[in-house]
Amino acid sequence: MQEANRLKRLPLYLFTILDELKKRARERGVDVIDLGMGSPDQPAPKHVIEKLCEAAHVTENHRYSRADGDVERRLREAIANWYFKRFGVQLDPGTEVLPLIGSKEGIAHLSLAFLNNDDIALVPNPAYPVHFNGVIMAGGILYNIPIVQEKGFLPDLESVPKEVVKMAKLMFLSYPHNPTGAVCDMRFFEHVVKWAEGKNIIVAHDLTYSDIVYDGYKAPSLLQVKGARNFSIEFHTLSKSYNMAGWRIGFVVGNADILKTLSKTKSYVDFGIFRAVQEAAIAALEGPQECVADMVKLYKERRDVLVDGLNAIGWKTEKPKATFYVWTRIPHKYSALAALEFATLMVDEIGVAVAPGTGFGEYGEGYVRFALVEPVERIKTALQKIKTLLEVKS
Repeated sequence: MQEANRLKRLPLYLFTILDELKKRARERGVDVIDLGMGSPDQPAPKHVIEKLCEAAHVTENHRYSRADGDVERRLREAIANWYFKRFGVQLDPGTEVLPLIGSKEGIAHLSLAFLNNDDIALVPNPAYPVHFNGVIMAGGILYNIPIVQEKGFLPDLESVPKEVVKMAKLMFLSYPHNPTGAVCDMRFFEHVVKWAEGKNIIVAHDLTYSDIVYDGYKAPSLLQVKGARNFSIEFHTLSKSYNMAGWRIGFVVGNADILKTLSKTKSYVDFGIFRAVQEAAIAALEGPQECVADMVKLYKERRDVLVDGLNAIGWKTEKPKATFYVWTRIPHKYSALAALEFATLMVDEIGVAVAPGTGFGEYGEGYVRFALVEPVERIKTALQKIKTLLEVKS
């Protein structure tokens, strides 16, 4: 049985390899400290869990979700209200809000909804993998825009050739940025909108990490820029802000025509979101937000312990202003190794798992990403192990 050619075009999914390495290490009895995958280790807020349990006992909620249902309407309204409180962006709940089975699902289906075989998608690289994998799965043409540390991991839009821009139909952005933790300001978004005007390109912004920010930084919304809604949409999720990763609940907002086509695409492949999860999402968005602030405080502590610890043992690393990731160059001693080779060494030699930069695209080579998803004491233990690795004589 031959898999489809589009699957063969997909780059190697390095996290599958990393999972196998971790499995082998655990089979050897190694206590692996997993700082590889960005899966939150904290529970969802108590009031959200309670609402899920309550709603799960309602028989009606076990039927298929309906776009015109009461729960569905209230969720769209809750999302619109949350967006207005958070960013001052006014949304029509009926046409400019679309709940998703996690933002990853919506991002992948966006490419399927709009890309023909000769359409180009512009994707800054490195990137969250579904930004480019979704393009390939849909049969579109991927054009990588390299983003580099020296330029704040922001794309140089003017560097994209005119003939590429002419064929481009979609562009992905994501700030705060996964995997680098880079941030942007309103001036960058204003530049994006000015650049995109008149080009007939959908600008899709992934705003997953807007709540996980530090040191006084506040993440803006692309939709705050005048004119952005003419061709832009913005993805968000409850996975990170409310530790609801396994619940699979997210949303996309913005241009009504784009969302109408995305909704049409989804109608062919899914029956919506379990209503009890929708009720819980409403409780998260409308309920007390101290849980988010407490979570950010926890991640900041972990960030400071990890980054300060890495610098103390000679691994020069900068503190990100957002996300729960730390993106750093492979230490000089091991700079001859490819990212996957170094990540493999980390697991095999010291039982510390990190994500190889090339898991996020070819321009991630030379870097690894730490996810702040282990308690502080475990991070301190990881630092001790890393110190021994850096001290090993060549």
